Amino acid sequence: MRQQTRREFLKAMGVVAGSVGGLSLVPGCRGLGRAGAAEPARRPNIIYIMTDDHASHALSCYGSKINETPNLDRIANEGMRFSNAFCTNSICAPCRAVVLTGKYSHLNGVIDNRLKFDGSQQTFPKLLQAAGYETAMVGKWHLKTDPTGFDYWNVLPGQGAYYNPAMIEMGERKKYTGYVTDIITDHCLNWLKGRQGDKPFCLMYHHKAPHRRWEPGPKYLTMYDDREIPEPATLFDDNAGRGTAAKEQDMSIEKTMTRNDLKLTPTRNLTPQQKQAWDAAYGPKNEAFEKANLEGKELIRWKYQRYIKDYLRCIASVDDNVGRLLDYLDESGLARDTIVVYTSDQGFYLGDHGWFDKRFMYEESLRMPLLVRYPGEIRPGSVSDDIVLNLDFAETFLDYAGVPVPADMQGRSMRSVLRGRTPKDWRKSMYYHYYEYPAVHSVKRHYGVRTGRYKLIHFYHDIDEWELYDLKKDPEEMRNVCGDPKYARIVKELKTELKALRAQYKDTTGKPA
Repeated sequence: MRQQTRREFLKAMGVVAGSVGGLSLVPGCRGLGRAGAAEPARRPNIIYIMTDDHASHALSCYGSKINETPNLDRIANEGMRFSNAFCTNSICAPCRAVVLTGKYSHLNGVIDNRLKFDGSQQTFPKLLQAAGYETAMVGKWHLKTDPTGFDYWNVLPGQGAYYNPAMIEMGERKKYTGYVTDIITDHCLNWLKGRQGDKPFCLMYHHKAPHRRWEPGPKYLTMYDDREIPEPATLFDDNAGRGTAAKEQDMSIEKTMTRNDLKLTPTRNLTPQQKQAWDAAYGPKNEAFEKANLEGKELIRWKYQRYIKDYLRCIASVDDNVGRLLDYLDESGLARDTIVVYTSDQGFYLGDHGWFDKRFMYEESLRMPLLVRYPGEIRPGSVSDDIVLNLDFAETFLDYAGVPVPADMQGRSMRSVLRGRTPKDWRKSMYYHYYEYPAVHSVKRHYGVRTGRYKLIHFYHDIDEWELYDLKKDPEEMRNVCGDPKYARIVKELKTELKALRAQYKDTTGKPA
């Protein structure tokens, strides 16, 4: 890049390059060449893998008691696992918009699933593309407008289908036969193998699974049929220790789950061969269920088993396919120079508190899995307890690519954390804001602050209630202690912190803290 263009590029990014002794101080520069010019560092490839609704407590590297994920564990074993990775708004489209822009929902314009993403705004793929990266987006997009900033894109329309999905490739709609998790991976591998030239690349590899209706692939239709999955300790929680919002939600396994969710109705969009395998797997089990005429807790237990087994079957296909991609990176020699990230758009309730879905700021949906591998820079098998957010992903990718981080992005590069050297001024608290109400699942609007030990939540719309949880004494958040005099000082401090975070992130939406 010629000197004038580089200056213009830096200016456009909102960053001014300083100079010392006539030498440019540009992010991404490793040292000085013989002529005294800055010598650029080797820029890594980036593969960002994101599933939809994969709870961290359904990965064996996070200690899952209900399933094993050997290929996803490879990323953790060969890189870093984050134990405190959180989303800023636990719902699909907003999470994706935050990742792309490095900005909270109220600034990127996607506060809920009903709004369209403005593709003309600044995103990290656009910045990488302008800096010479080849960019691609494959899989679930869910932002209602066509992807921008990508040299290649091939995405599911809306939520997409598990079986025989349509996909939109560079504006052209095409239909495929097969299982969506396999098909998305096939397209990613085809793109990787078909690349021309030696540009660094950024691939966003997004799965539909394990999103609701949790339809397993042909290989795993009968997985877990020979066992009972352990129930969460809070499966029969009556939410007596929480406030109105938890009691008035509509996301319970008992009341909200439909016959369609439970595979008790005929499945559409299958080929004859697929339908034969599906009916052979579910037919006898459904017949036995109808004859049992279950009621009360036994019915809830059956629903939980049907739900969680299907959910985990979907994850098994994801694990297999991530393994295919990791194998290709090894075989092609790309692994050494490629950052691999695995995460989900948010967490999910796996029968915890009797629920499924996400949305609440409670731990199961706030927490995301986050695994990052980059040989040579990230120590294998390392674990970080630092608070990181999906808000930080864009800044991290730009940092590794040597691209200046725009001043209006709100997150922070995790690169130092990934190197095992957490900055002294790293965040000690995080801010969350959920907006989609009234809407499906009836989770009331709320915002809040979480620290290493405490969580303060304000449900401000339709009701006006505060909840405080002591995560050390009550990790399952069963008892709201906001009104307990022993916590009065903590409440006051957290309200002050919450107000400061809302000001820091320029969030004036909702009631004042």
